[in-house]
Amino acid sequence: MRILLGARGKNQKNPTITIKLNQMSKITDEQLEKLHKQQTALNSLLNKIGIVESQKHALLHEIAGVNQETEEFKAELEKEYGPVNINLQTGEYSKIEENEADKED
Repeated sequence: MRILLGARGKNQKNPTITIKLNQMSKITDEQLEKLHKQQTALNSLLNKIGIVESQKHALLHEIAGVNQETEEFKAELEKEYGPVNINLQTGEYSKIEENEADKED
């Protein structure tokens, strides 16, 4: 859009206003349809990502809960057996020497 303001003569009190509107051009119906399909596909994918992110968030909370339970159970085991290394395959444990415990901190 172009707007021109100007006076016709030096002494003219009312300037003329000329407004020129650019003609709007249009893409083809096929091109518009293709754009709509692409936008719909993009919106669908973004929606799916949102769902997956929500599921991920819930899973991260579950992991935090399991980690907390594990730490609490480790504390119970340490209270009963003292500081030990436990073989998760056999259940056998060995006492942790004090200088080994210091190294782990």
